[in-house]
Amino acid sequence: MKILNGTEEFTQEVIKSEKPVLVDFFAEWCGPCKALIPTLDELSSELKDELKIVKIDVDQNSELATKYEIRGIPALFFFKNGEVKSFMSGLQSKESIIQEFNKITA
Repeated sequence: MKILNGTEEFTQEVIKSEKPVLVDFFAEWCGPCKALIPTLDELSSELKDELKIVKIDVDQNSELATKYEIRGIPALFFFKNGEVKSFMSGLQSKESIIQEFNKITA
């Protein structure tokens, strides 16, 4: 799982991605964000051929946090073909993330 920094890297890794991307907007000080890491690590391994998972630190990337109107973290955005297809807020279970991923790829 890669931590992206800046709009240029975001554009390359997310907007121009050939496969769906799950973007985790997080902060180092956020407890629920830290609790989500093992789940995202698992999903990253299990779905590596189907889904790219990246992280954006909202404190270091305020421009992106503002653009996507991040009000609370963790905030999970599913991108497909460069567009936001779905959004989940707060700590999520592995099952609920997979369910949401299946919706955008159906």
